[in-house]
Amino acid sequence: MSEIRKMELAVQIKMNEKLFLRNPELSELGRNIIKYSVVMIREKGFEDFTFKKLAQRIGTTEASIYRYFENKHRLLIYIVAWYWSYLEYKVVFYTQNLANPENRLKKIIELLAKPVTDDFSTDYIDEKLVYEVAVWEGSKAYLTKHVSKDNKDRLFKPYKDLCGRIANIIAEFNPRYKFPRSLSSTLLEMAHYQRFFMNNLPSLTDFGEDKSEERLYQFLYQLVFDSLKK
Repeated sequence: MSEIRKMELAVQIKMNEKLFLRNPELSELGRNIIKYSVVMIREKGFEDFTFKKLAQRIGTTEASIYRYFENKHRLLIYIVAWYWSYLEYKVVFYTQNLANPENRLKKIIELLAKPVTDDFSTDYIDEKLVYEVAVWEGSKAYLTKHVSKDNKDRLFKPYKDLCGRIANIIAEFNPRYKFPRSLSSTLLEMAHYQRFFMNNLPSLTDFGEDKSEERLYQFLYQLVFDSLKK
């Protein structure tokens, strides 16, 4: 059995119940809401996305969608939180047998530099599209006036859990380094920002025509290890 297939069988992402009014995983309509909201947000962007358009796409009513999610921002947080939980699962899976913290950090950087593919058997979630939504729209999940309230409701816990896990590995590699959480969150954000810039605003990067994951890996590697080895 392949490693990816083992992941497919083992993964089970539990979402914060405050993100939804009715668990979308438990009904066909709910799963379609998740599936096609990811597709539509990736196609047109979060600003152009509405529950009315989603209802038309999946053949239901706006009222039915509002029974699952309070508003489209909660739905976006759900999608992005799912992505962070999925990424943490991959980090755990691919680093669990690596004893050396340097090798674990290298593997994490490799995972962040590599574009995500649709590698799970979840029929209603395309991991590749969820990744692209996270790259393009992820910051909109928390760059709001009500971020403090959302934080008290633990809506960003998957992101903070992943940052904390990477920060612990950083601290293990260099216990004297004073900013493990700052470096961890910077690594995650830079992986997304540089991917976005590379494909859309290339003059903000030094990658030129070489838009490869290897170039992004080199940048992230230098960002992390130049800081830790000084």
